Amino acid sequence: MTAAPFIILFLFHSSGTGYGNKSFPLEDIPNLKISLYPYSIIAQPMASYKVLVRDVIKKADVLLEVIDARFPEETRNSEVEKDIIRLKKPFIIVINKCDLVSKEKLEITKSRLSKIAPTIFISSKDRSGTTMLRHQILASSCSIKDRDVLVGTLGYPNVGKSSVINGVTGRHRAGTSPISGYTRGLQNVDGGSRIMFIDTPGVIPFDENDEYVQGLLGIKDVTHLKDPIGVALKIIEKLLAENKTALESCYNVTIEDQSGHSVIELIGKQCNFLQKKGEVDEMRAVARIVNDWQTGVLRL
Repeated sequence: MTAAPFIILFLFHSSGTGYGNKSFPLEDIPNLKISLYPYSIIAQPMASYKVLVRDVIKKADVLLEVIDARFPEETRNSEVEKDIIRLKKPFIIVINKCDLVSKEKLEITKSRLSKIAPTIFISSKDRSGTTMLRHQILASSCSIKDRDVLVGTLGYPNVGKSSVINGVTGRHRAGTSPISGYTRGLQNVDGGSRIMFIDTPGVIPFDENDEYVQGLLGIKDVTHLKDPIGVALKIIEKLLAENKTALESCYNVTIEDQSGHSVIELIGKQCNFLQKKGEVDEMRAVARIVNDWQTGVLRL
Protein backbone atom coordinates (compact mmCIF):
# COMPACT_ATOMS: atom_id res chain seq x y z
CA MET A 1 0.00 0.00 0.00
CA THR A 2 1.32 3.43 -0.92
CA ALA A 3 1.91 5.66 2.07
CA ALA A 4 -0.18 8.80 2.45
CA PRO A 5 1.37 11.89 0.86
CA PHE A 6 2.93 14.49 3.13
CA ILE A 7 4.64 17.85 3.25
CA ILE A 8 7.96 17.61 5.09
CA LEU A 9 10.06 20.28 6.76
CA PHE A 10 13.56 19.18 7.77
CA LEU A 11 15.28 20.15 10.96
CA PHE A 12 18.69 19.43 12.42
CA HIS A 13 21.99 17.63 12.21
CA SER A 14 24.77 16.75 14.61
CA SER A 15 28.39 17.83 14.25
CA GLY A 16 29.08 14.59 12.45
CA THR A 17 26.94 12.01 10.76
CA GLY A 18 27.06 8.27 10.36
CA TYR A 19 25.60 5.64 8.10
CA GLY A 20 25.63 2.15 9.55
CA ASN A 21 28.98 1.74 11.27
CA LYS A 22 30.69 4.44 9.20
CA SER A 23 30.92 8.10 10.11
CA PHE A 24 32.71 11.21 8.95
CA PRO A 25 33.01 14.83 10.11
CA LEU A 26 30.77 17.16 8.11
CA GLU A 27 33.46 19.85 8.00
CA ASP A 28 35.54 17.57 5.73
CA ILE A 29 33.03 17.94 2.90
CA PRO A 30 33.66 21.06 0.77
CA ASN A 31 30.67 23.38 0.32
CA LEU A 32 28.39 21.09 2.32
CA LYS A 33 24.88 22.47 2.48
CA ILE A 34 23.58 21.97 6.03
CA SER A 35 19.93 22.49 6.87
CA LEU A 36 19.66 24.26 10.22
CA TYR A 37 16.04 25.03 11.01
CA PRO A 38 14.40 25.57 14.40
CA TYR A 39 11.40 23.33 13.75
CA SER A 40 10.67 19.69 14.29
CA ILE A 41 9.62 17.57 11.34
CA ILE A 42 6.12 18.54 10.32
CA ALA A 43 3.88 16.29 8.25
CA GLN A 44 0.48 17.27 7.00
CA PRO A 45 -1.98 15.20 4.97
CA MET A 46 -1.96 15.93 1.26
CA ALA A 47 -5.76 16.35 1.30
CA SER A 48 -5.53 19.75 3.01
CA TYR A 49 -2.93 20.91 0.51
CA LYS A 50 -5.06 19.79 -2.41
CA VAL A 51 -7.84 22.00 -1.06
CA LEU A 52 -5.37 24.88 -0.69
CA VAL A 53 -3.99 24.49 -4.21
CA ARG A 54 -7.44 24.26 -5.78
CA ASP A 55 -8.44 27.38 -3.88
CA VAL A 56 -5.43 29.19 -5.36
CA ILE A 57 -6.36 28.01 -8.85
CA LYS A 58 -9.89 29.35 -8.41
CA LYS A 59 -8.71 32.72 -7.09
CA ALA A 60 -5.85 33.36 -9.51
CA ASP A 61 -6.17 35.03 -12.89
CA VAL A 62 -2.98 33.39 -14.16
CA LEU A 63 -1.12 30.35 -12.80
CA LEU A 64 2.63 29.69 -12.86
CA GLU A 65 3.70 26.05 -12.70
CA VAL A 66 7.34 26.22 -11.61
CA ILE A 67 9.45 23.19 -12.53
CA ASP A 68 13.12 22.23 -12.19
CA ALA A 69 15.06 22.42 -15.47
CA ARG A 70 17.00 19.28 -14.55
CA PHE A 71 13.82 17.24 -14.01
CA PRO A 72 11.06 18.81 -16.09
CA GLU A 73 8.80 15.76 -16.20
CA GLU A 74 9.37 14.69 -12.60
CA THR A 75 8.49 18.16 -11.31
CA ARG A 76 5.40 18.71 -13.43
CA ASN A 77 2.10 17.98 -11.69
CA SER A 78 -0.42 16.59 -14.18
CA GLU A 79 -3.24 16.66 -11.64
CA VAL A 80 -2.73 20.38 -11.02
CA GLU A 81 -2.51 21.03 -14.77
CA LYS A 82 -5.83 19.22 -15.31
CA ASP A 83 -7.48 21.33 -12.60
CA ILE A 84 -6.19 24.53 -14.22
CA ILE A 85 -7.42 23.47 -17.66
CA ARG A 86 -10.79 22.34 -16.28
CA LEU A 87 -11.33 25.80 -14.76
CA LYS A 88 -10.19 27.41 -18.03
CA LYS A 89 -7.44 29.42 -16.37
CA PRO A 90 -4.37 30.50 -18.37
CA PHE A 91 -1.10 29.08 -17.07
CA ILE A 92 2.58 29.44 -17.81
CA ILE A 93 5.20 26.73 -17.34
CA VAL A 94 8.25 28.32 -15.72
CA ILE A 95 11.43 26.29 -16.15
CA ASN A 96 13.55 27.43 -13.19
CA LYS A 97 17.24 26.74 -12.51
CA CYS A 98 18.01 26.88 -16.23
CA ASP A 99 21.61 27.83 -15.34
CA LEU A 100 22.11 24.23 -14.20
CA VAL A 101 21.30 22.69 -17.60
CA SER A 102 22.84 22.95 -21.06
CA LYS A 103 21.18 25.16 -23.66
CA GLU A 104 20.54 22.15 -25.91
CA LYS A 105 18.63 20.32 -23.18
CA LEU A 106 16.61 23.46 -22.40
CA GLU A 107 15.57 23.89 -26.02
CA ILE A 108 14.38 20.28 -26.22
CA THR A 109 12.37 20.72 -23.03
CA LYS A 110 10.85 24.00 -24.18
CA SER A 111 9.90 22.56 -27.56
CA ARG A 112 7.98 19.77 -25.84
CA LEU A 113 6.30 21.78 -23.07
CA SER A 114 5.36 24.80 -25.18
CA LYS A 115 2.77 22.56 -26.86
CA ILE A 116 0.98 22.43 -23.49
CA ALA A 117 1.32 26.05 -22.33
CA PRO A 118 3.54 29.13 -22.83
CA THR A 119 6.96 28.13 -21.50
CA ILE A 120 9.59 30.49 -20.09
CA PHE A 121 13.19 29.77 -19.03
CA ILE A 122 14.27 31.51 -15.86
CA SER A 123 17.24 31.55 -13.54
CA SER A 124 16.34 33.07 -10.20
CA LYS A 125 20.08 33.07 -9.49
CA ASP A 126 20.89 35.77 -12.08
CA ARG A 127 17.30 36.86 -12.86
CA SER A 128 17.56 35.89 -16.53
CA GLY A 129 14.13 35.43 -18.11
CA THR A 130 12.28 37.46 -15.48
CA THR A 131 11.34 40.31 -17.83
CA MET A 132 9.98 37.84 -20.38
CA LEU A 133 7.96 36.14 -17.65
CA ARG A 134 6.47 39.45 -16.53
CA HIS A 135 5.45 40.24 -20.11
CA GLN A 136 3.90 36.78 -20.52
CA ILE A 137 1.89 37.20 -17.30
CA LEU A 138 0.43 40.49 -18.54
CA ALA A 139 -0.20 39.06 -22.02
CA SER A 140 -2.07 36.10 -20.52
CA SER A 141 -4.33 38.47 -18.55
CA CYS A 142 -4.81 41.26 -21.10
CA SER A 143 -8.60 41.32 -20.51
CA ILE A 144 -8.07 42.58 -16.93
CA LYS A 145 -7.89 46.37 -17.00
CA ASP A 146 -9.29 47.79 -13.75
CA ARG A 147 -7.31 45.89 -11.09
CA ASP A 148 -4.10 44.00 -10.34
CA VAL A 149 -3.57 40.62 -11.97
CA LEU A 150 -3.59 37.87 -9.33
CA VAL A 151 -0.93 35.26 -10.10
CA GLY A 152 -0.83 31.86 -8.39
CA THR A 153 2.54 30.10 -8.09
CA LEU A 154 2.44 26.32 -7.85
CA GLY A 155 5.10 23.64 -7.79
CA TYR A 156 6.89 20.96 -5.84
CA PRO A 157 9.18 21.73 -2.90
CA ASN A 158 12.58 23.19 -3.77
CA VAL A 159 11.80 24.11 -7.37
CA GLY A 160 12.22 27.78 -6.37
CA LYS A 161 8.73 29.27 -6.42
CA SER A 162 9.53 32.09 -3.99
CA SER A 163 12.83 32.76 -5.77
CA VAL A 164 10.96 33.14 -9.06
CA ILE A 165 8.65 35.69 -7.43
CA ASN A 166 11.63 37.62 -6.06
CA GLY A 167 13.25 37.56 -9.49
CA VAL A 168 10.18 39.05 -11.16
CA THR A 169 9.61 41.68 -8.47
CA GLY A 170 13.28 42.67 -8.46
CA ARG A 171 13.60 42.50 -4.72
CA HIS A 172 13.39 40.05 -1.83
CA ARG A 173 9.66 40.09 -1.12
CA ALA A 174 8.81 36.41 -0.79
CA GLY A 175 10.52 34.42 1.95
CA THR A 176 13.11 31.95 0.70
CA SER A 177 15.33 29.34 2.30
CA PRO A 178 17.61 26.52 1.13
CA ILE A 179 15.39 24.32 3.27
CA SER A 180 12.53 22.82 1.31
CA GLY A 181 9.10 23.72 2.60
CA TYR A 182 10.08 27.15 3.95
CA THR A 183 6.82 28.66 2.66
CA ARG A 184 4.37 27.23 5.17
CA GLY A 185 1.13 28.93 4.15
CA LEU A 186 -0.41 31.27 1.62
CA GLN A 187 1.36 34.60 1.21
CA ASN A 188 0.33 37.50 -1.04
CA VAL A 189 3.33 39.26 -2.54
CA ASP A 190 3.14 42.61 -4.34
CA GLY A 191 4.86 42.16 -7.69
CA GLY A 192 4.50 45.79 -8.77
CA SER A 193 3.20 47.03 -12.14
CA ARG A 194 -0.27 45.53 -11.71
CA ILE A 195 0.92 42.08 -10.63
CA MET A 196 0.09 40.45 -7.28
CA PHE A 197 1.49 37.00 -6.50
CA ILE A 198 0.03 34.23 -4.35
CA ASP A 199 2.93 32.18 -2.99
CA THR A 200 1.98 28.64 -1.93
CA PRO A 201 3.66 25.78 -0.06
CA GLY A 202 5.16 23.01 -2.16
CA VAL A 203 3.12 19.92 -2.89
CA ILE A 204 4.65 16.48 -3.32
CA PRO A 205 3.34 12.92 -2.90
CA PHE A 206 5.59 11.54 -0.20
CA ASP A 207 6.30 7.86 0.25
CA GLU A 208 9.46 5.84 0.78
CA ASN A 209 9.97 5.36 -2.96
CA ASP A 210 10.27 9.11 -3.41
CA GLU A 211 13.49 9.50 -1.42
CA TYR A 212 15.58 9.28 -4.58
CA VAL A 213 13.55 12.11 -6.15
CA GLN A 214 13.85 14.11 -2.93
CA GLY A 215 17.61 13.67 -2.94
CA LEU A 216 17.90 14.61 -6.61
CA LEU A 217 15.77 17.72 -6.12
CA GLY A 218 17.56 18.73 -2.93
CA ILE A 219 14.43 18.32 -0.81
CA LYS A 220 16.53 16.21 1.56
CA ASP A 221 20.21 16.97 1.97
CA VAL A 222 22.75 14.21 2.46
CA THR A 223 22.48 14.30 6.27
CA HIS A 224 18.79 13.31 6.09
CA LEU A 225 18.86 10.62 3.41
CA LYS A 226 18.25 7.03 4.46
CA ASP A 227 20.06 5.76 1.36
CA PRO A 228 22.64 8.37 0.31
CA ILE A 229 24.53 5.79 -1.76
CA GLY A 230 21.37 5.09 -3.79
CA VAL A 231 20.88 8.81 -4.44
CA ALA A 232 24.53 9.23 -5.49
CA LEU A 233 24.14 6.29 -7.88
CA LYS A 234 21.03 7.92 -9.39
CA ILE A 235 22.96 11.16 -9.91
CA ILE A 236 25.82 9.28 -11.57
CA GLU A 237 23.39 7.28 -13.72
CA LYS A 238 21.68 10.46 -14.93
CA LEU A 239 24.97 12.20 -15.73
CA LEU A 240 26.44 9.18 -17.51
CA ALA A 241 23.32 9.02 -19.67
CA GLU A 242 22.95 12.73 -20.39
CA ASN A 243 26.31 14.46 -19.88
CA LYS A 244 29.24 12.25 -18.92
CA THR A 245 31.69 15.04 -19.76
CA ALA A 246 30.22 17.23 -17.00
CA LEU A 247 30.84 14.48 -14.44
CA GLU A 248 34.39 13.88 -15.65
CA SER A 249 35.34 17.55 -15.74
CA CYS A 250 33.84 18.27 -12.32
CA TYR A 251 36.12 15.72 -10.63
CA ASN A 252 38.96 15.62 -13.19
CA VAL A 253 38.50 11.91 -13.87
CA THR A 254 38.16 9.71 -16.96
CA ILE A 255 35.25 7.30 -16.87
CA GLU A 256 35.31 4.25 -19.12
CA ASP A 257 32.62 1.58 -18.68
CA GLN A 258 32.68 1.55 -14.89
CA SER A 259 29.66 0.77 -12.77
CA GLY A 260 28.17 3.47 -10.56
CA HIS A 261 29.96 2.08 -7.50
CA SER A 262 33.26 2.12 -9.39
CA VAL A 263 32.68 5.77 -10.33
CA ILE A 264 32.11 6.62 -6.66
CA GLU A 265 35.41 4.91 -5.81
CA LEU A 266 37.17 6.74 -8.65
CA ILE A 267 35.89 10.11 -7.42
CA GLY A 268 36.81 9.22 -3.84
CA LYS A 269 40.40 8.49 -4.87
CA GLN A 270 40.64 11.70 -6.89
CA CYS A 271 39.33 13.71 -3.91
CA ASN A 272 41.78 11.88 -1.61
CA PHE A 273 38.96 10.58 0.58
CA LEU A 274 41.04 7.72 1.94
CA GLN A 275 40.90 5.75 5.16
CA LYS A 276 43.92 4.63 7.18
CA LYS A 277 44.55 1.50 5.08
CA GLY A 278 44.32 3.46 1.85
CA GLU A 279 40.79 2.32 1.06
CA VAL A 280 38.33 4.87 -0.31
CA ASP A 281 35.96 6.32 2.28
CA GLU A 282 32.82 5.65 0.27
CA MET A 283 30.50 7.74 2.44
CA ARG A 284 32.65 10.87 2.15
CA ALA A 285 32.70 10.44 -1.64
CA VAL A 286 28.93 9.90 -1.70
CA ALA A 287 28.33 12.99 0.45
CA ARG A 288 30.55 15.06 -1.86
CA ILE A 289 28.68 13.91 -4.99
CA VAL A 290 25.20 14.50 -3.54
CA ASN A 291 26.14 17.88 -2.11
CA ASP A 292 27.84 19.03 -5.33
CA TRP A 293 24.70 18.09 -7.23
CA GLN A 294 22.33 19.84 -4.83
CA THR A 295 24.38 23.05 -4.70
CA GLY A 296 24.86 23.29 -8.47
CA VAL A 297 28.59 22.53 -8.56
CA LEU A 298 27.78 19.39 -10.57
CA ARG A 299 25.53 20.28 -13.53
CA LEU A 300 23.86 18.55 -16.44
